[in-house]
Amino acid sequence: MARRRRNAAATIAVVAILALAHAVYSAGLYDGDFLSGWLLLGTVVFLVLLNLRKKLPVLPLGSAAAWLQFHVYAGWLAIALFVLHVGPSIPDGWLEGTLGLMFVLVAGSGVVGLAISRGFAPRLTRRGEEVIFERIPIFIARLRKEADDLALRSTRETESTTIADFYVERLRPFFEAPRNFTQHLRNSNRARFAMLADIDDMERYLNPKERAYSERLRALVRKKHELDYHYALQATLKGWLFVHIPLTYGLLILAAIHIVLVHAFSGGLG
Repeated sequence: MARRRRNAAATIAVVAILALAHAVYSAGLYDGDFLSGWLLLGTVVFLVLLNLRKKLPVLPLGSAAAWLQFHVYAGWLAIALFVLHVGPSIPDGWLEGTLGLMFVLVAGSGVVGLAISRGFAPRLTRRGEEVIFERIPIFIARLRKEADDLALRSTRETESTTIADFYVERLRPFFEAPRNFTQHLRNSNRARFAMLADIDDMERYLNPKERAYSERLRALVRKKHELDYHYALQATLKGWLFVHIPLTYGLLILAAIHIVLVHAFSGGLG
């Protein structure tokens, strides 16, 4: 918490200095928008470097955690520079309007991603052993096979179809794929409690031999619920990047076009 306060204070100080420089630059009969525009572009390029840093983990470029901290506070700096660059007016023209909208989308997705990562990462840590996201479908397939085999064995060894019928009607769809995505994001256990309550109701009609199978089925439900929890949170953590990163590169392309046109029409080119 102390580190965040220090970083926030440093970011605010940099923003204040840049705002003062922008005002002084403009007061000196220079175009302050050129200054803020280039600073904004440089900040966005720096933000993109974080993604490139992830692709080069073997190079001695500093820790990923340090880069992430720089990325977060540089993102807030970019938002301040955007406000400084645009000013109180809404951008006019299709290119300026599109560029402004693109920046808002990039910044908004970044803020959402920050909230998600700071909220979901501790929740995953508190849920015990880390599960590799790419292996979750394999683990789910194994649990489904184990549950299928358990239902079949219960029919053969207890000479009763009660557990198998219950499994097919109530639990088989649950084991087929990740379920209850939004409930896991909300940290709700209602679906799990409902399934376990149904197992409790079924157990009232079982003999001791059948209850042994129902208890094993209950354990599989709990394991599947944990896998679904990890899947929902990790999929969200990974999925927002597929929005944020393409928008960022689109922003850079539009910014490059914007710079060329601004310099061309101001006599800076040719």
